[in-house]
Amino acid sequence: MSEPQQQPPGTLQAMSRKPDHGEDSYRGSGRLAGKRTVITGADSGIGRAAAIAFAREGADVLIAYLSEDEDARETAALVEKAGQKAVLHRADLSDAAQCRGLVDAAVEAFGGIDVLVNNAAYQMTHETLEEVTDEEWDHTFDVNITAMFRIIKAALPHLGEGASIINTSSVNYDMPRPTLLPYATTKGAIANFTAGLAQMLGDRGIRVNAVAPGPIWTPLIPSTMPPDHVEEFGRNTPLGRPGEPKECAPVYVLLASDEASYISGAIVPVTGGKPIL
Repeated sequence: MSEPQQQPPGTLQAMSRKPDHGEDSYRGSGRLAGKRTVITGADSGIGRAAAIAFAREGADVLIAYLSEDEDARETAALVEKAGQKAVLHRADLSDAAQCRGLVDAAVEAFGGIDVLVNNAAYQMTHETLEEVTDEEWDHTFDVNITAMFRIIKAALPHLGEGASIINTSSVNYDMPRPTLLPYATTKGAIANFTAGLAQMLGDRGIRVNAVAPGPIWTPLIPSTMPPDHVEEFGRNTPLGRPGEPKECAPVYVLLASDEASYISGAIVPVTGGKPIL
């Protein structure tokens, strides 16, 4: 069955092959008990998988998303089914005020933040540089990297010693795909931002790490890539397939947990065997 082409940001409902977020497989063991967590882009994909895992590990979750209301409500229901508090927050992260509002909503709901996952991203496929407009270039940077700066800056007064910040980079930071030039460039920026910020916040006891996924099957793929790219998506990895969102979730759990107390400044690849230097 061919995958229907979608308009960005894409929805789970329109996908013919649904991603596996760990709905039926993830088993928690209390590793994040009592943690107050925020995940951007948590309506679907990697963000939903992290939200499910966090909740089943004992964390409350603020689910930030752009406009995918039905997907976000499904994620919230899964968090609540795990016995944890779910807060839905609609936000356009290209807007500075809405980045700060997201943090305000989390603090109002939870009283503070222990784990911040900056996962939301925008991408679009282009064959030539001429196809990329100034507006799209700026929007990609606003959503993918500038939002991280704004959200973290707003969250810092509410992050105590032992807090964890986890940014989603990409295999593209090391092996940029030319047809994803604006996106890949932001992912390189995220890698450097993470490495620098980990050093800057170390004396406060705040850890900063990044996850670098390879090709993961999410609504972003059929909504931002042409059908022939979608058909071949992930087949060029050593494992020969795209990853499922659930296969990223354990890394986010580790980095969010106190077990990772000496891990900071790391970029953890989840790439199906593609090496990252």
